[in-house]
Amino acid sequence: MLDTSRRTAFDEQHDMFRESVRKFFESEGKPNLDRWEEEGLVEQAFWLKAGEAGLLCPTVPEAYGGLGLDFRFNAVVAEEMAYAMVPAGFTLQSDIIVDYLLNYGSEAQKQKYLPRMVTGELITAIAMTEPGAGSDLQGVRTTALKDGDSYVINGSKTYITNGQTADLIIVVAKTDPSQGAKGVSLLLVESDAEGFARGRNLDKIGLHGGDTSELFFNDVRVEADALLGQEGHGFYYLMGQLSQERLSIAVSAQAASQKALDLALAYAKEREAFGKPIFALQTMRHNLAEMAAKVQVGWAHLDWCLQRHVAGELTPVEASAAKLFHTDLQWEMCDRALQVHGGAGYMNEFPIARLWRDSRVTRIFGGTNEVMKEVISRGI
Repeated sequence: MLDTSRRTAFDEQHDMFRESVRKFFESEGKPNLDRWEEEGLVEQAFWLKAGEAGLLCPTVPEAYGGLGLDFRFNAVVAEEMAYAMVPAGFTLQSDIIVDYLLNYGSEAQKQKYLPRMVTGELITAIAMTEPGAGSDLQGVRTTALKDGDSYVINGSKTYITNGQTADLIIVVAKTDPSQGAKGVSLLLVESDAEGFARGRNLDKIGLHGGDTSELFFNDVRVEADALLGQEGHGFYYLMGQLSQERLSIAVSAQAASQKALDLALAYAKEREAFGKPIFALQTMRHNLAEMAAKVQVGWAHLDWCLQRHVAGELTPVEASAAKLFHTDLQWEMCDRALQVHGGAGYMNEFPIARLWRDSRVTRIFGGTNEVMKEVISRGI
């Protein structure tokens, strides 16, 4: 399990919360990991249990059914979920979607959606990426054109997390295609809207237990009050939320790095070669020592980021650097841990194989790490 005894970002309240989160994933998550991997999604019943246990959307104010806690409680859930290798899309809902509604939503939108997001009755997604537009959000082709008191949405999205299970989707679309970034808006589309269709649950390298989908919008008509925030401000809203999104990715990546190290240590101490555990070999010990040192540094940096974020001081450059560093670390730790396992690491029955597969995407989503370097370079 994660050792939090020397962490600087958390207090006793967070530690008590962590105990309940850890127990939840142990009892409700672990027994279902293989089934979710086979079925390709996490069913809503698990979301409802998580909501009942207080794991969803901790930062939502009490006025909307939440606990009104700080982002560090989100981090506790993300760390424990990543360490337990649970593939549910909780962080998307709690760390990303919630803040769009809190910061830009109308009072009616908040009252309508936030309480059900807290309970798990409502699963959410955000539809940004398109077949021809990935990290370049200005290049979206999906349109939402005004028609009287409504918007009519046409276009397609891909690689959408929670796409198969989402009841509510924030759709990134052009309300004025002639204005480039200034023509981007965000609209709330419910999954029962006429003209909305889900494509296939995409066949991914990893994260098999989490659904990722194509979504199609064919003359989907929504009322004007489905607009999230102001028309034409969508691109700026997206940019404004990226820091927390990237920090959230860094949090999960760091916990996965620790998991990889722990799996490698356990295997090295029990696997024998030449009549003794492979941990007795100096090359193996030194390899694991290097891994442990890097993970240790990672935790110190993550706590620094979390403390700055809750104080409102984490900059977009620092958040991008965190995403870059921790996802690179995750991949290195998972790859080295698999190597420690030797041939066993290539077998799907060993957890490191799944952890290694699942880790590959974190250097891509939330903005590729190449984009992170560009963002950082502009700020130094």
